[in-house]
Amino acid sequence: MAHDPSSPIVVENPWERLNAFTDARIGLGRAGVSLPTSKLLAFQLAHAQAQDAVHCPLDVEALSAELTQALSLSEAPLRLHSHAQDRAMYLQRPDYGRRLNDETREYLQKAAESQQRYDLAIIVVDGLSALAVQQNSAPFLSALYLMLNSDAADWTLAPLTLVEQGRVAIGDEIGALLNADAVLVMIGERPGLSSPDSLGLYMTWAPEPGLKDDRRNCISNVRPAGLQVEEAARRFFLLLKEARQLKVSGVKLKDRSEDDVLEGDASSGSTRNFLVAD
Repeated sequence: MAHDPSSPIVVENPWERLNAFTDARIGLGRAGVSLPTSKLLAFQLAHAQAQDAVHCPLDVEALSAELTQALSLSEAPLRLHSHAQDRAMYLQRPDYGRRLNDETREYLQKAAESQQRYDLAIIVVDGLSALAVQQNSAPFLSALYLMLNSDAADWTLAPLTLVEQGRVAIGDEIGALLNADAVLVMIGERPGLSSPDSLGLYMTWAPEPGLKDDRRNCISNVRPAGLQVEEAARRFFLLLKEARQLKVSGVKLKDRSEDDVLEGDASSGSTRNFLVAD
């Protein structure tokens, strides 16, 4: 059967219009029995970006300078390192990324000799995407510091720390050494094919080495194309205030930042639903 020259080579897909609402790969169309070349190349680019996010090192010097200036810090952030000596070891031994190496543990112990008690310790960790940390840390912390400084209650912050080759649980050890009531670990999340720059936030009350994940609250996908830094800072700040009041975190602490999603008066039968609200 001869090919009709007037028929399109690329077959359009009516689902394609949904691409305006999601980064997921849907409605890609087809060229014959294959993907259109542009979509295939876009997939290969996203895959390469995800790999780069995992393997590219964190520019600690640049991030330290940026945070010092953006947050008007009197001293540069403390630089720490996990027990994983390099990236290969970090990827092969997740347990090494959860603890400080001996040198930086001794350094941190000396830095915290005053035994002052802090309300919050903030720890910036490269994790599985240094890109996420490099791009989103300063904007997020700028928004969070503004809320902390504007709050009626006083908040004492431990020295800001930057950690190389770290995992989420390393914050428990650092928070304990710094005598902090609560710890916030900002870490690069495992990159997806549409999100190589996603920052994760993990909060733990009463940190100490060996805690399980059920003791943490998580806010994920903080990035320009995901959860905006201002909203992420608002959600975290509300969690932090609840944690200080109740002395708990994790599964015992409910995230109430979206309690206004469903509102209504049961007696009148009127309800405002976020799916239909203006």
